[in-house]
Amino acid sequence: MAKKVSWAGVFPAITTQFRADFSLDIEATRKVIAALIADGVSGLIICGTVGENNALSKSEKLALMEAAKDVAGKRVPVLAGVAEYTTALACDMAKEAERLKLDGLMVLPAMVYSAKPRETLAHFRTIATASEVPIMIYNNPPIYKTDVTPDMLASLADVETIISFKESSGDTRRFVDLRNMTGDRFIPFCGLDDVVVESVALGAQGWVSGLSNAFPREGETLFRLAAAGRLAEAMPIYDWFMPLLHLDARSDLVQCIKLCEAIVGRGSPVTRPPRLPLDKQETAEIEKLMRDAMAKRPKLPDVGLRAAA
Repeated sequence: MAKKVSWAGVFPAITTQFRADFSLDIEATRKVIAALIADGVSGLIICGTVGENNALSKSEKLALMEAAKDVAGKRVPVLAGVAEYTTALACDMAKEAERLKLDGLMVLPAMVYSAKPRETLAHFRTIATASEVPIMIYNNPPIYKTDVTPDMLASLADVETIISFKESSGDTRRFVDLRNMTGDRFIPFCGLDDVVVESVALGAQGWVSGLSNAFPREGETLFRLAAAGRLAEAMPIYDWFMPLLHLDARSDLVQCIKLCEAIVGRGSPVTRPPRLPLDKQETAEIEKLMRDAMAKRPKLPDVGLRAAA
């Protein structure tokens, strides 16, 4: 039986840091993780989409999981992305995450194969039996081409280790639809940055965020204000943040987020091929967005975050 969890708040999907030769830089990744925790985020996702899961070897994934858990200690929950080509490989990663005492898994449909709904459900059910680590189901049909609908999620309500879902379709109605089917059975997370306030209004208890890698205090403050119903204070921050939050909905979101992170001095923009650097025009556009954002960075209301790092 999965342990009881109370996941809530902003869980950045951590970037994986690489050197100029594309080799894995564990120490730089540890620094990224430590800085996010110091700035008050509520949890961490290692080896997710933004973490370039499919560009990593198994040994690299395990090294990153171990580093994240070591840096976080018991301060915040650490979830590991499980994005594998076969169900057997995904089960193996679930067992490894349990061995490393991670707090949860963020499980994607099988990579590359566009599965039928019953195949996707069998994939999730089999992974759920491989360990007792709590699972967040990750739905992102625009990127991964497999849609995990509310009906499909509802059919997994009997699987005790599946306790949460991350919705990145952009269709916020799904939070209501699933709640009508299953009540509070699952912990709902927003997975698309530019619909976070709407998602919270419709019941999202957490946010797996991309741009909070660059602006973690702004992300956590925005989420807490929205969750507390302090919309008059939340909306100016949302308006300020929105041009950047739109980057999370692009197919090249990883390059965009890493560039933003680098501009504020929190990481490197290097991504592994086949992800290539943004071209000159794209880079210039994001640099302008970041200049504007940093020039107009809002004063943040008190939401209980500890002093800035």
